[in-house]
Amino acid sequence: MTIGIQISAHKTEALLFFTLLQLTVIVLAARIGGEIALRVGQSAVVGEIVLGILLGPSLFGLLAPDLFQYVFHSGSPEPMQMLSQIGLVLLMFQIGLEFDFSHLSERRNRKIMLWVAVASLIAPFALGYGIGRISAPALSPGAHPVASALFIATAFSITALPILGRIMMEFDMTRTAIGVIAISAAAINDVIGWLLLALVTTLTLTNFDAPSFALKVALVLLFFAVSWFAVRPLMKHILHRFDAKSGVLDNNLLGIVLAAIFLSAMTTYQLGIFAIFGGFMMGVLLHDEHAFVKTWRTRISPFVMVFFLPIFFTYTGLRTNIGSLDSAAAWGWCALIVFLATLGKFGGAYLAARLAGMNHMQAKILGIMMNTRALMELIVINVGYDLGVISQQMFTILVIMAVFSTIITSPCLRRWLPRIGIAV
Repeated sequence: MTIGIQISAHKTEALLFFTLLQLTVIVLAARIGGEIALRVGQSAVVGEIVLGILLGPSLFGLLAPDLFQYVFHSGSPEPMQMLSQIGLVLLMFQIGLEFDFSHLSERRNRKIMLWVAVASLIAPFALGYGIGRISAPALSPGAHPVASALFIATAFSITALPILGRIMMEFDMTRTAIGVIAISAAAINDVIGWLLLALVTTLTLTNFDAPSFALKVALVLLFFAVSWFAVRPLMKHILHRFDAKSGVLDNNLLGIVLAAIFLSAMTTYQLGIFAIFGGFMMGVLLHDEHAFVKTWRTRISPFVMVFFLPIFFTYTGLRTNIGSLDSAAAWGWCALIVFLATLGKFGGAYLAARLAGMNHMQAKILGIMMNTRALMELIVINVGYDLGVISQQMFTILVIMAVFSTIITSPCLRRWLPRIGIAV
Protein backbone atom coordinates (compact mmCIF):
# COMPACT_ATOMS: atom_id res chain seq x y z
CA MET A 1 0.00 0.00 0.00
CA THR A 2 2.76 2.42 1.04
CA ILE A 3 4.85 1.52 -2.01
CA GLY A 4 1.84 2.14 -4.27
CA ILE A 5 1.29 5.59 -2.74
CA GLN A 6 4.99 6.42 -3.20
CA ILE A 7 4.90 5.35 -6.86
CA SER A 8 1.76 7.43 -7.46
CA ALA A 9 3.32 10.46 -5.75
CA HIS A 10 6.47 10.06 -7.85
CA LYS A 11 4.43 9.94 -11.08
CA THR A 12 2.55 13.07 -10.05
CA GLU A 13 5.79 14.89 -9.25
CA ALA A 14 7.32 13.78 -12.56
CA LEU A 15 4.25 14.98 -14.46
CA LEU A 16 4.39 18.30 -12.62
CA PHE A 17 8.10 18.65 -13.41
CA PHE A 18 7.64 18.17 -17.16
CA THR A 19 4.55 20.39 -17.25
CA LEU A 20 6.45 23.18 -15.48
CA LEU A 21 9.42 22.63 -17.81
CA GLN A 22 7.18 23.02 -20.85
CA LEU A 23 5.50 26.11 -19.41
CA THR A 24 8.87 27.70 -18.66
CA VAL A 25 10.08 27.14 -22.22
CA ILE A 26 6.80 28.31 -23.76
CA VAL A 27 6.38 31.51 -21.70
CA LEU A 28 10.01 32.61 -22.14
CA ALA A 29 10.00 31.78 -25.86
CA ALA A 30 6.83 33.85 -26.34
CA ARG A 31 8.38 36.86 -24.65
CA ILE A 32 11.54 36.53 -26.76
CA GLY A 33 9.45 36.11 -29.93
CA GLY A 34 7.36 39.16 -29.06
CA GLU A 35 10.41 41.34 -28.47
CA ILE A 36 12.09 40.22 -31.70
CA ALA A 37 8.90 40.93 -33.65
CA LEU A 38 8.63 44.44 -32.22
CA ARG A 39 12.27 45.15 -33.12
CA VAL A 40 11.71 44.19 -36.76
CA GLY A 41 8.54 46.24 -37.08
CA GLN A 42 5.96 43.47 -36.52
CA SER A 43 3.19 43.13 -33.94
CA ALA A 44 4.31 41.22 -30.83
CA VAL A 45 1.69 38.54 -31.37
CA VAL A 46 3.29 37.68 -34.74
CA GLY A 47 6.51 36.77 -32.93
CA GLU A 48 4.58 34.76 -30.35
CA ILE A 49 2.82 32.78 -33.09
CA VAL A 50 6.03 32.12 -35.02
CA LEU A 51 7.99 31.04 -31.91
CA GLY A 52 5.13 28.79 -30.85
CA ILE A 53 5.26 27.06 -34.23
CA LEU A 54 9.07 26.82 -34.17
CA LEU A 55 8.90 25.04 -30.80
CA GLY A 56 7.19 22.15 -32.59
CA PRO A 57 8.69 19.49 -34.85
CA SER A 58 9.18 22.03 -37.66
CA LEU A 59 12.37 23.48 -36.09
CA PHE A 60 13.02 22.51 -32.46
CA GLY A 61 12.19 18.86 -33.17
CA LEU A 62 14.33 18.98 -36.31
CA LEU A 63 17.45 20.63 -34.82
CA ALA A 64 17.42 18.95 -31.40
CA PRO A 65 15.19 15.88 -31.61
CA ASP A 66 16.36 14.33 -28.32
CA LEU A 67 15.89 17.56 -26.36
CA PHE A 68 12.53 18.14 -28.08
CA GLN A 69 11.37 14.66 -27.08
CA TYR A 70 12.59 15.24 -23.51
CA VAL A 71 10.78 18.57 -23.12
CA PHE A 72 7.49 17.85 -24.89
CA HIS A 73 7.10 14.07 -24.89
CA SER A 74 8.55 12.82 -21.60
CA GLY A 75 5.31 13.41 -19.73
CA SER A 76 1.65 12.98 -20.54
CA PRO A 77 0.32 15.53 -23.07
CA GLU A 78 -3.02 15.94 -21.26
CA PRO A 79 -2.00 18.77 -18.86
CA MET A 80 -0.83 21.00 -21.72
CA GLN A 81 -3.88 20.12 -23.81
CA MET A 82 -6.20 21.07 -20.96
CA LEU A 83 -4.34 24.30 -20.23
CA SER A 84 -4.49 25.14 -23.93
CA GLN A 85 -8.25 24.58 -24.06
CA ILE A 86 -8.94 26.48 -20.81
CA GLY A 87 -6.84 29.33 -22.13
CA LEU A 88 -8.72 29.25 -25.42
CA VAL A 89 -12.08 29.48 -23.60
CA LEU A 90 -10.80 32.52 -21.65
CA LEU A 91 -9.33 34.02 -24.82
CA MET A 92 -12.65 33.60 -26.64
CA PHE A 93 -14.35 35.34 -23.70
CA GLN A 94 -11.95 38.25 -24.16
CA ILE A 95 -12.58 38.31 -27.90
CA GLY A 96 -16.30 38.53 -27.15
CA LEU A 97 -15.66 41.39 -24.70
CA GLU A 98 -13.71 43.29 -27.35
CA PHE A 99 -16.61 43.29 -29.80
CA ASP A 100 -17.75 46.87 -30.31
CA PHE A 101 -21.05 46.61 -32.16
CA SER A 102 -21.20 50.39 -32.50
CA HIS A 103 -18.78 49.89 -35.41
CA LEU A 104 -21.49 48.03 -37.27
CA SER A 105 -23.81 51.05 -37.23
CA GLU A 106 -21.14 53.62 -38.07
CA ARG A 107 -22.74 56.09 -40.50
CA ARG A 108 -19.51 57.42 -41.90
CA ASN A 109 -18.50 55.56 -45.06
CA ARG A 110 -21.16 52.90 -44.42
CA LYS A 111 -21.49 52.03 -48.10
CA ILE A 112 -17.78 51.28 -48.48
CA MET A 113 -17.73 49.31 -45.22
CA LEU A 114 -20.65 47.09 -46.24
CA TRP A 115 -19.28 46.49 -49.75
CA VAL A 116 -15.85 45.57 -48.37
CA ALA A 117 -17.33 43.35 -45.62
CA VAL A 118 -19.53 41.41 -48.06
CA ALA A 119 -16.89 41.04 -50.79
CA SER A 120 -14.14 40.00 -48.35
CA LEU A 121 -16.44 37.24 -47.09
CA ILE A 122 -17.94 35.91 -50.30
CA ALA A 123 -14.82 35.91 -52.50
CA PRO A 124 -12.50 34.04 -50.10
CA PHE A 125 -15.28 31.65 -49.04
CA ALA A 126 -15.95 30.70 -52.66
CA LEU A 127 -12.24 30.26 -53.43
CA GLY A 128 -11.67 28.34 -50.19
CA TYR A 129 -14.57 25.99 -50.84
CA GLY A 130 -13.45 25.40 -54.40
CA ILE A 131 -9.82 24.64 -53.57
CA GLY A 132 -10.97 22.61 -50.56
CA ARG A 133 -13.08 20.31 -52.73
CA ILE A 134 -10.36 19.98 -55.36
CA SER A 135 -7.51 19.37 -52.89
CA ALA A 136 -9.34 17.06 -50.45
CA PRO A 137 -8.48 13.77 -52.25
CA ALA A 138 -4.78 14.70 -52.31
CA LEU A 139 -4.32 16.55 -49.00
CA SER A 140 -7.06 15.17 -46.69
CA PRO A 141 -7.94 11.80 -48.26
CA GLY A 142 -9.61 10.38 -45.14
CA ALA A 143 -11.89 13.34 -44.56
CA HIS A 144 -15.36 14.13 -45.85
CA PRO A 145 -14.60 16.39 -48.85
CA VAL A 146 -17.52 18.77 -48.22
CA ALA A 147 -16.70 19.14 -44.51
CA SER A 148 -13.02 19.71 -45.31
CA ALA A 149 -13.91 22.30 -47.97
CA LEU A 150 -16.29 24.14 -45.61
CA PHE A 151 -13.61 24.47 -42.92
CA ILE A 152 -11.04 25.70 -45.45
CA ALA A 153 -13.61 28.20 -46.81
CA THR A 154 -14.27 29.47 -43.25
CA ALA A 155 -10.53 29.79 -42.59
CA PHE A 156 -10.16 31.77 -45.84
CA SER A 157 -13.03 34.10 -44.88
CA ILE A 158 -12.18 35.18 -41.34
CA THR A 159 -10.28 38.34 -40.36
CA ALA A 160 -8.37 38.56 -37.08
CA LEU A 161 -10.20 41.47 -35.49
CA PRO A 162 -8.13 41.66 -32.24
CA ILE A 163 -4.82 41.47 -34.12
CA LEU A 164 -5.97 44.01 -36.70
CA GLY A 165 -7.07 46.28 -33.86
CA ARG A 166 -3.62 46.03 -32.28
CA ILE A 167 -1.88 46.79 -35.56
CA MET A 168 -4.15 49.79 -36.11
CA MET A 169 -3.32 51.16 -32.66
CA GLU A 170 0.39 50.79 -33.38
CA PHE A 171 -0.08 52.85 -36.56
CA ASP A 172 -2.42 55.34 -34.85
CA MET A 173 -5.22 54.59 -37.32
CA THR A 174 -8.15 53.98 -34.98
CA ARG A 175 -9.78 57.38 -35.56
CA THR A 176 -9.06 57.69 -39.28
CA ALA A 177 -11.81 57.13 -41.86
CA ILE A 178 -10.02 54.16 -43.40
CA GLY A 179 -9.42 52.71 -39.93
CA VAL A 180 -13.13 52.93 -39.06
CA ILE A 181 -14.06 51.24 -42.34
CA ALA A 182 -11.51 48.44 -41.84
CA ILE A 183 -12.42 47.68 -38.21
CA SER A 184 -16.16 47.81 -38.98
CA ALA A 185 -15.82 45.46 -41.96
CA ALA A 186 -13.59 43.15 -39.88
CA ALA A 187 -16.21 43.13 -37.10
CA ILE A 188 -18.88 42.01 -39.59
CA ASN A 189 -16.45 39.36 -40.90
CA ASP A 190 -15.87 38.09 -37.38
CA VAL A 191 -19.54 37.95 -36.40
CA ILE A 192 -20.42 36.00 -39.56
CA GLY A 193 -17.18 34.01 -39.35
CA TRP A 194 -17.95 32.66 -35.87
CA LEU A 195 -21.54 31.90 -36.90
CA LEU A 196 -20.17 30.06 -39.93
CA LEU A 197 -17.75 28.11 -37.76
CA ALA A 198 -20.54 27.09 -35.36
CA LEU A 199 -22.74 26.12 -38.32
CA VAL A 200 -20.03 24.15 -40.11
CA THR A 201 -19.01 22.41 -36.87
CA THR A 202 -22.63 21.42 -36.20
CA LEU A 203 -23.06 20.21 -39.78
CA THR A 204 -19.91 18.09 -39.52
CA LEU A 205 -20.78 16.61 -36.12
CA THR A 206 -24.21 15.53 -37.40
CA ASN A 207 -22.60 13.82 -40.42
CA PHE A 208 -24.75 15.97 -42.74
CA ASP A 209 -27.91 14.34 -41.40
CA ALA A 210 -30.66 16.94 -41.96
CA PRO A 211 -32.90 16.14 -38.93
CA SER A 212 -29.93 15.95 -36.52
CA PHE A 213 -28.50 19.15 -37.96
CA ALA A 214 -31.85 20.96 -37.64
CA LEU A 215 -32.19 19.80 -34.02
CA LYS A 216 -28.69 20.97 -33.10
CA VAL A 217 -29.18 24.32 -34.81
CA ALA A 218 -32.47 24.76 -32.92
CA LEU A 219 -30.75 23.93 -29.61
CA VAL A 220 -27.90 26.35 -30.34
CA LEU A 221 -30.37 29.11 -31.26
CA LEU A 222 -32.25 28.37 -28.03
CA PHE A 223 -28.96 28.67 -26.14
CA PHE A 224 -28.27 32.05 -27.78
CA ALA A 225 -31.80 33.26 -26.95
CA VAL A 226 -31.64 32.14 -23.32
CA SER A 227 -28.15 33.65 -22.97
CA TRP A 228 -29.24 37.01 -24.38
CA PHE A 229 -32.65 37.38 -22.75
CA ALA A 230 -32.09 35.60 -19.43
CA VAL A 231 -28.39 35.18 -18.63
CA ARG A 232 -27.37 38.64 -19.86
CA PRO A 233 -29.76 40.56 -17.54
CA LEU A 234 -28.73 38.30 -14.64
CA MET A 235 -25.01 38.86 -15.25
CA LYS A 236 -25.54 42.61 -15.62
CA HIS A 237 -27.46 42.65 -12.33
CA ILE A 238 -24.60 40.79 -10.64
CA LEU A 239 -22.03 43.21 -12.07
CA HIS A 240 -24.03 46.19 -10.83
CA ARG A 241 -24.60 44.49 -7.47
CA PHE A 242 -20.83 44.27 -7.03
CA ASP A 243 -20.41 47.87 -8.27
CA ALA A 244 -18.36 46.88 -11.31
CA LYS A 245 -18.87 50.40 -12.70
CA SER A 246 -16.47 51.69 -10.04
CA GLY A 247 -13.64 49.93 -11.86
CA VAL A 248 -12.96 47.52 -8.98
CA LEU A 249 -13.04 43.81 -9.82
CA ASP A 250 -14.07 42.20 -6.53
CA ASN A 251 -12.65 38.72 -5.91
CA ASN A 252 -16.14 37.29 -5.45
CA LEU A 253 -17.28 38.91 -8.70
CA LEU A 254 -14.25 37.50 -10.50
CA GLY A 255 -15.13 34.04 -9.18
CA ILE A 256 -18.74 34.38 -10.39
CA VAL A 257 -17.67 35.60 -13.84
CA LEU A 258 -15.17 32.74 -14.23
CA ALA A 259 -17.82 30.23 -13.15
CA ALA A 260 -20.27 31.75 -15.66
CA ILE A 261 -17.68 31.46 -18.47
CA PHE A 262 -17.01 27.82 -17.65
CA LEU A 263 -20.73 26.98 -17.33
CA SER A 264 -21.41 28.60 -20.69
CA ALA A 265 -18.54 26.61 -22.23
CA MET A 266 -19.84 23.40 -20.67
CA THR A 267 -23.29 24.12 -22.08
CA THR A 268 -22.10 24.51 -25.67
CA TYR A 269 -20.08 21.32 -25.27
CA GLN A 270 -23.21 19.50 -24.12
CA LEU A 271 -25.08 20.95 -27.10
CA GLY A 272 -22.58 19.23 -29.36
CA ILE A 273 -20.44 22.17 -30.44
CA PHE A 274 -17.07 23.19 -29.04
CA ALA A 275 -16.71 24.73 -25.58
CA ILE A 276 -14.98 27.79 -27.03
CA PHE A 277 -18.33 29.06 -28.37
CA GLY A 278 -19.66 29.26 -24.82
CA GLY A 279 -16.72 31.38 -23.73
CA PHE A 280 -17.20 33.67 -26.71
CA MET A 281 -20.94 34.02 -26.04
CA MET A 282 -20.37 35.04 -22.42
CA GLY A 283 -17.97 37.74 -23.60
CA VAL A 284 -20.52 39.07 -26.09
CA LEU A 285 -23.15 39.23 -23.32
CA LEU A 286 -20.93 41.57 -21.28
CA HIS A 287 -19.25 43.54 -24.09
CA ASP A 288 -21.09 46.78 -23.29
CA GLU A 289 -20.17 46.80 -19.58
CA HIS A 290 -17.37 49.21 -20.32
CA ALA A 291 -16.01 49.62 -16.78
CA PHE A 292 -15.89 45.85 -16.28
CA VAL A 293 -14.27 45.35 -19.70
CA LYS A 294 -11.63 47.97 -18.90
CA THR A 295 -10.91 46.40 -15.51
CA TRP A 296 -10.72 42.89 -16.98
CA ARG A 297 -8.41 44.17 -19.69
CA THR A 298 -6.12 45.73 -17.09
CA ARG A 299 -6.17 43.06 -14.40
CA ILE A 300 -6.86 39.66 -16.01
CA SER A 301 -6.13 40.00 -19.73
CA PRO A 302 -2.32 40.34 -19.34
CA PHE A 303 -2.16 36.97 -17.57
CA VAL A 304 -4.29 35.31 -20.26
CA MET A 305 -2.13 36.84 -23.00
CA VAL A 306 1.23 36.09 -21.34
CA PHE A 307 0.45 32.64 -19.91
CA PHE A 308 -2.43 30.98 -21.77
CA LEU A 309 -2.10 32.38 -25.30
CA PRO A 310 1.49 31.14 -25.87
CA ILE A 311 0.37 27.67 -24.72
CA PHE A 312 -2.25 27.68 -27.49
CA PHE A 313 0.32 28.84 -30.06
CA THR A 314 2.75 26.10 -28.97
CA TYR A 315 -0.06 23.53 -28.96
CA THR A 316 -0.71 24.58 -32.57
CA GLY A 317 3.04 24.41 -33.26
CA LEU A 318 3.25 20.84 -31.97
CA ARG A 319 0.59 19.90 -34.53
CA THR A 320 2.38 21.76 -37.32
CA ASN A 321 5.08 19.87 -39.17
CA ILE A 322 6.69 21.64 -42.09
CA GLY A 323 8.36 18.31 -42.85
CA SER A 324 4.96 16.88 -43.77
CA LEU A 325 5.18 18.99 -46.93
CA ASP A 326 7.67 16.47 -48.30
CA SER A 327 7.23 16.86 -52.02
CA ALA A 328 7.17 19.47 -54.75
CA ALA A 329 3.47 18.75 -55.19
CA ALA A 330 2.77 19.48 -51.51
CA TRP A 331 4.63 22.77 -51.68
CA GLY A 332 2.81 23.56 -54.91
CA TRP A 333 -0.52 23.06 -53.11
CA CYS A 334 0.77 25.26 -50.28
CA ALA A 335 1.74 28.09 -52.65
CA LEU A 336 -1.60 27.83 -54.46
CA ILE A 337 -3.63 27.90 -51.24
CA VAL A 338 -1.69 30.88 -49.84
CA PHE A 339 -2.13 32.69 -53.16
CA LEU A 340 -5.87 31.99 -53.39
CA ALA A 341 -6.46 32.95 -49.75
CA THR A 342 -4.67 36.26 -50.33
CA LEU A 343 -6.43 36.81 -53.66
CA GLY A 344 -9.84 36.21 -52.10
CA LYS A 345 -9.41 38.53 -49.12
CA PHE A 346 -7.15 41.21 -50.58
CA GLY A 347 -8.70 41.09 -54.03
CA GLY A 348 -12.30 41.03 -52.80
CA ALA A 349 -11.78 43.97 -50.44
CA TYR A 350 -9.75 45.91 -53.05
CA LEU A 351 -12.34 45.56 -55.81
CA ALA A 352 -15.23 46.40 -53.46
CA ALA A 353 -13.44 49.50 -52.18
CA ARG A 354 -12.70 50.65 -55.73
CA LEU A 355 -16.30 50.11 -56.85
CA ALA A 356 -17.49 52.06 -53.78
CA GLY A 357 -15.38 55.07 -54.75
CA MET A 358 -11.99 54.68 -53.03
CA ASN A 359 -8.76 55.36 -54.89
CA HIS A 360 -6.15 52.71 -55.72
CA MET A 361 -3.93 53.23 -52.66
CA GLN A 362 -6.81 53.39 -50.16
CA ALA A 363 -8.26 50.18 -51.62
CA LYS A 364 -4.87 48.45 -51.33
CA ILE A 365 -4.60 49.43 -47.67
CA LEU A 366 -8.10 48.13 -46.93
CA GLY A 367 -7.30 44.91 -48.78
CA ILE A 368 -4.12 44.18 -46.83
CA MET A 369 -5.83 44.94 -43.52
CA MET A 370 -8.76 42.62 -44.25
CA ASN A 371 -6.28 39.90 -45.22
CA THR A 372 -4.91 39.72 -41.64
CA ARG A 373 -5.93 36.32 -40.22
CA ALA A 374 -3.47 35.27 -37.48
CA LEU A 375 -5.09 33.99 -34.30
CA MET A 376 -8.64 33.64 -35.64
CA GLU A 377 -7.68 31.25 -38.42
CA LEU A 378 -5.56 29.20 -36.01
CA ILE A 379 -8.67 28.69 -33.87
CA VAL A 380 -10.73 27.64 -36.90
CA ILE A 381 -8.19 25.13 -38.19
CA ASN A 382 -7.60 23.63 -34.73
CA VAL A 383 -11.34 22.92 -34.57
CA GLY A 384 -11.19 21.36 -38.04
CA TYR A 385 -8.16 19.26 -37.09
CA ASP A 386 -9.85 18.05 -33.89
CA LEU A 387 -12.87 16.99 -35.95
CA GLY A 388 -10.62 15.11 -38.36
CA VAL A 389 -11.80 16.99 -41.46
CA ILE A 390 -8.36 18.37 -42.31
CA SER A 391 -5.13 16.36 -42.30
CA GLN A 392 -1.87 17.42 -40.66
CA GLN A 393 -0.57 18.37 -44.10
CA MET A 394 -3.52 20.69 -44.76
CA PHE A 395 -3.30 21.96 -41.17
CA THR A 396 0.35 22.89 -41.75
CA ILE A 397 -0.48 24.64 -45.03
CA LEU A 398 -3.22 26.71 -43.35
CA VAL A 399 -0.88 27.64 -40.48
CA ILE A 400 1.64 28.90 -43.06
CA MET A 401 -1.16 30.86 -44.72
CA ALA A 402 -2.22 32.41 -41.39
CA VAL A 403 1.34 33.46 -40.56
CA PHE A 404 2.02 34.82 -44.06
CA SER A 405 -1.19 36.87 -44.16
CA THR A 406 -0.33 38.48 -40.83
CA ILE A 407 3.39 39.06 -41.38
CA ILE A 408 2.86 41.05 -44.59
CA THR A 409 0.37 43.49 -43.02
CA SER A 410 2.71 45.78 -41.05
CA PRO A 411 5.39 46.21 -43.78
CA CYS A 412 2.72 47.01 -46.38
CA LEU A 413 1.02 49.54 -44.11
CA ARG A 414 4.37 51.14 -43.30
CA ARG A 415 5.01 51.58 -47.01
CA TRP A 416 1.52 52.61 -48.17
CA LEU A 417 0.05 54.74 -45.36
CA PRO A 418 2.28 57.80 -46.00
CA ARG A 419 0.89 57.87 -49.56
CA ILE A 420 -2.59 58.70 -48.23
CA GLY A 421 -1.27 61.24 -45.69
CA ILE A 422 -1.03 59.06 -42.55
CA ALA A 423 2.40 59.37 -40.93
CA VAL A 424 4.05 56.18 -39.61
